[in-house]
Amino acid sequence: MICRIERRKLSIFALSCLAASVAAVVWTATDEDPTPAVAPTAAATAEPTAATATFAGGTAQRLPEQTRNPHVAVGERHPPYNSRPATSGWHHVETVRWGVHDVVIPDEYLVHNLEHGGVGIHYDCPQGCDDLVEELAAIARRYDKTVMSPYQGMDTTIGLTSWTFIDRLDEVDEKRITEFIEAHMSQPPAPEYSVR
Repeated sequence: MICRIERRKLSIFALSCLAASVAAVVWTATDEDPTPAVAPTAAATAEPTAATATFAGGTAQRLPEQTRNPHVAVGERHPPYNSRPATSGWHHVETVRWGVHDVVIPDEYLVHNLEHGGVGIHYDCPQGCDDLVEELAAIARRYDKTVMSPYQGMDTTIGLTSWTFIDRLDEVDEKRITEFIEAHMSQPPAPEYSVR
């Protein structure tokens, strides 16, 4: 008799756990977007930490790592990144070609390159800045794992990114930029830093 009661309690507990798990999954079913709605994780909404690293008098900020596991399809929704440009998080299966680009590249591609130990060099010049772009391109071309591209909406003219690190500048500082690249390119904490 006691064994039957204990089995019944165990069965009720297991069913309760299953029901709670099923209830935790929230689906947004519409004709246009049948994908599950995803609530931002704590890391996705967290304020940047105070962790910093100094490079040639500048300060790179270390941000909380956002998820690196799920690949997202082109156009697929995901929680917001915790920086602009992004330094970790949701990304496409494909990477972009290393080197200098003259078009804006979506964060979902850039982040995958960062996951492989790359460094992003981005500039935001609404009024144009040909000289600055040439200076940055000359630096970027010295390294085999950089992606340089325009990036709209940054708070500064130049943004340097690696996995979970960002540095912001308003003018070219070659020493600071090269120190950032050399400190982060093909290095941890990038999860796949040895991948080309």
